[in-house]
Amino acid sequence: MSSPSRRRFLTGASATAAAAAMSLMDSGYASAAARDRALTASTARAVRVEGTTLEQVATATGTSGYRRLAAGPGWPLVVRTELAAAGAGRDAARTGLASFVQFTDLHLADTESPVRFEYLAQYIDSAHRPQEALTVRGASSLVERVNSLSGGPYTGLPFSLVMATGDNTDNHEQVELDWYLSVMSGGRITPNTGDTTRYEGVQNSGSAAYWNPESTFQDTYKKAGFPQVPGFLAAAGAAFTAPGLRTPWYTTVGNHDDSIEGTLPDLGLLNSLYTGGGKIEGVDDATAAKLADAIQHDPAAAVTLLVQLLTGGAPVREITPDARRAPFTPKQFAQAHLNPAYTGPGPFGHGFTSAMADSGKLYYTFRIADGVLGVSLDTTNRAGWADGSIGTAQLKWLEAVLQSYSTHWYDTDGHVVRRGSQDQLVVLFSHHTSTTMGNTLPDPYNLFEGRHTGGELVTLLQRYPNVVAWVNGHTHANQITAHGHAVPERAFWEVNTASHVDFPQHARVLEIADNGDGTLSLFTTLVESAAPYATDFGSTSEPDLAALYRELSFNDLYATPAAKLGGSPDHNTELLLPKPF
Repeated sequence: MSSPSRRRFLTGASATAAAAAMSLMDSGYASAAARDRALTASTARAVRVEGTTLEQVATATGTSGYRRLAAGPGWPLVVRTELAAAGAGRDAARTGLASFVQFTDLHLADTESPVRFEYLAQYIDSAHRPQEALTVRGASSLVERVNSLSGGPYTGLPFSLVMATGDNTDNHEQVELDWYLSVMSGGRITPNTGDTTRYEGVQNSGSAAYWNPESTFQDTYKKAGFPQVPGFLAAAGAAFTAPGLRTPWYTTVGNHDDSIEGTLPDLGLLNSLYTGGGKIEGVDDATAAKLADAIQHDPAAAVTLLVQLLTGGAPVREITPDARRAPFTPKQFAQAHLNPAYTGPGPFGHGFTSAMADSGKLYYTFRIADGVLGVSLDTTNRAGWADGSIGTAQLKWLEAVLQSYSTHWYDTDGHVVRRGSQDQLVVLFSHHTSTTMGNTLPDPYNLFEGRHTGGELVTLLQRYPNVVAWVNGHTHANQITAHGHAVPERAFWEVNTASHVDFPQHARVLEIADNGDGTLSLFTTLVESAAPYATDFGSTSEPDLAALYRELSFNDLYATPAAKLGGSPDHNTELLLPKPF
């Protein structure tokens, strides 16, 4: 029995989903007045709130069809006490320890690439997004927002760094990596490939399956209320100057930085297709369903079918070949970060070293602040699939690191081991979450090495009291999880942040504070890009393109804003936990 087309279903249901997403913004509050009182109290506790979602939040107007965005009320701080009680007077006694920013899932996309599957959007919602031609400009606008902030809203500490937790590129192409490095460090960018004087992707194909922004043609998107924007594609692909971060930044690798469309293993079999001159713009529904199923369940079959389609099994549009579309390897990913042209505010290599470029081992430690250590993990699996895991060698390395920065920990039987000579708080960063690390397929490049799940990683982290947080992305959703334990000092927080390609397009400020009463507070505050909330369909200025990027993401026919937005306990929070030493 065939399932109903997601396109037909979502076209009718998009307004309902959007309304549900907006209703979540006030979840946990009986009324707008109660929310406003909570917001006033949150603001009173802060050093500053300007430029964050404590001040204002993108909010939809109207109730149906294509909905415009406007500035709405900010989100109050939610105090979460699952792991420790909140002591009175802690604001006056607080000492800030660290302040930094997380970017995640930027998905800077070469939308003209031959190795993209836009025609599968009715089955795989990330295959095509109406806003994706603006990913580079949207990310640059997010950089502008961080540059405008003077520090953390609750400690006032300047940011020591920005960490991008993976899926920095969309299809692990060299040109996408160059765009990412330029967005982060600053420089001139032309977000266009092939013939850079024109657009050669699906959004001027005349197909009803895609939003054709410059045309009067009534495609599926325009029938749902999407606008006609004259000059959109030319402006989206035009050169611009990215300001780059003023803060040092680091990179964690994600599955889209490691595999074809973040799913298929890249064994070098499709390199000529990446750089070639043929692009599939559409296939029949039966073929699309078959390929979508293979991508999700049988990567080898998907690669075979894709080759067949590109070599005569489907209509192929001739586009301009481009060698810059070649996919990069993990070693090349590290090496690109070592290019002095991309050093920006530093550090040189942004976490990666020449040894990593030689080995392809993309995990490392770095200093967040005095007494606070950062650990960046590589949770991708080169066997394919979107979800991840880590290898035995990396797991052993991580345990050795944790022991090096702990004066005591717990063995597997729960007994205290006292051996280390120093204590530092530890914050882990990875792309995948604890619940999306179940992919234990053997790594084709290390066939005899075991793979380990998120559950195993949680168990390991709970043996080390100085682990305070695990910060990650991948799900494109805001979700904060308390990992408790019968021994309170063995608990930690997992902070998952939404992407910057799908609505709500968030980044997150994180601050660690010592409350002077035996507890720590981890403050998490969401931020949006610097783009204005209002859009102007008659303008293709840089601010208006960035604003349109956000609004299109909210209205994407396949998007599920309610699922990505999270609730108030996942937004602006104070996360309490015992101080481990």
